[in-house]
Amino acid sequence: MRIAAAILLLAVAACAETPKVPVPVASELVAVIPGPDGHVGAVVVYSGGTMQVLDQPYEARRVRADGSALPELLAAPEISRAFRSTLEALPGRPASFTLYFLEGKDELTNASRAEMEKVFAELKRRPAPDIAVIGHTDTVGNLSFNDKLSLARAERMRELMIELGIPQGRIQAAGRGKRELLVATEDNVSEPRNRRVEISVR
Repeated sequence: MRIAAAILLLAVAACAETPKVPVPVASELVAVIPGPDGHVGAVVVYSGGTMQVLDQPYEARRVRADGSALPELLAAPEISRAFRSTLEALPGRPASFTLYFLEGKDELTNASRAEMEKVFAELKRRPAPDIAVIGHTDTVGNLSFNDKLSLARAERMRELMIELGIPQGRIQAAGRGKRELLVATEDNVSEPRNRRVEISVR
């Protein structure tokens, strides 16, 4: 019995002293990818007690398991492919649109009716957009009338977006009346550029 216990203790000790195999750390690729508008930012890479600033388009470093960071010579298409899944997961850049209305109505002008197609295209491109629609008026009419008209314009655009399939909970609509003029005018001045909705998409 004592022999069996001794063997068991030796087995436990052997298990406790078995060295762990280190898990290899994969290297990481760090790169500067220009934005859709061509803007180039900067990335700071710390390695081996040194700091490297990457600020050129498609400049890249391969950070290895030992902490070293070596230049990676990859063409722009290769870098874009390497980061494709990351880029696709990023939220779309904010977009804004301004649409104009006929005087005293919640009906778009002919030019803005055509522009609305661009808004629809942007909304379809985004899987879960957050949308703010703000209606405005010119200074013709009293404050109460313009508050109602500006809200009606915003709500009309909201209805069109819901018809497009955008969940209504993702669209906020509000009216500012004649309080936030795009073009400053005296009271009771008909100004087409003030009769508008501003649509912000994120």
